[in-house]
Amino acid sequence: MDDRDETVEGWDLVGTAKIPGTSGALQLYQRDKEFSIQIAGHGALMGTWAHQSEDALAELACKEIAHRPQPRVLVGGLGMGFTLAAALRHLGPDAEVVVAELVPGVVAWNRGPLGPFAGHPLQDKRTTVREGDVAKLLRAKKNAYDAILLDVDNGPEGATRKKNDWLYSTDGLTAAYWALRPKGILAIWSATTSRDFMERLKKLGYQVKQSRVPEQDNKGDLHAIWFAQRD
Repeated sequence: MDDRDETVEGWDLVGTAKIPGTSGALQLYQRDKEFSIQIAGHGALMGTWAHQSEDALAELACKEIAHRPQPRVLVGGLGMGFTLAAALRHLGPDAEVVVAELVPGVVAWNRGPLGPFAGHPLQDKRTTVREGDVAKLLRAKKNAYDAILLDVDNGPEGATRKKNDWLYSTDGLTAAYWALRPKGILAIWSATTSRDFMERLKKLGYQVKQSRVPEQDNKGDLHAIWFAQRD
């Protein structure tokens, strides 16, 4: 992580983390008590003040599987920890949540200055952190998870890493299907809606529902969440 003294629109740059496999980087900015993660040269990805849709991604999926014995959940993309924290809130003490994060710097930020905002979910004994591509975990084992929560890039219309497109391709969604246990749920966050993507899920045998959730306190942009159940 390379820290530099730089200011963008009143924000102070406090950390930079390279995105593996690319020439790009994520940058952590601070203004007063708020933080923002941005793609270098492309603008903000997320902020500590707006996470309603990230919470909903986990809440709506985990409520469906929380009653199962020893439920196991995979979270693809740590972000600022809000999705992970919401999953833990809606699961019991016998659950396990595996969170895969490609960028080691993001894990470090969540263990450091970002930790208090989501309630330090990485410290929860039910959490297992895997630094690496979530795609490897999807391909590793069948019937492994009761729910898979994907908040990677900006959804099917990615912005940070071309390889992320695989997750939302037919091959990636098929791998997720078989990584789920029967009646398991694949929940996917996206900055925008996509009729083509929803049809792709249906063709692969998922039972699909779409929700629109505002990014902050019932206001702001509407984000899309797809809930796709293995039939």
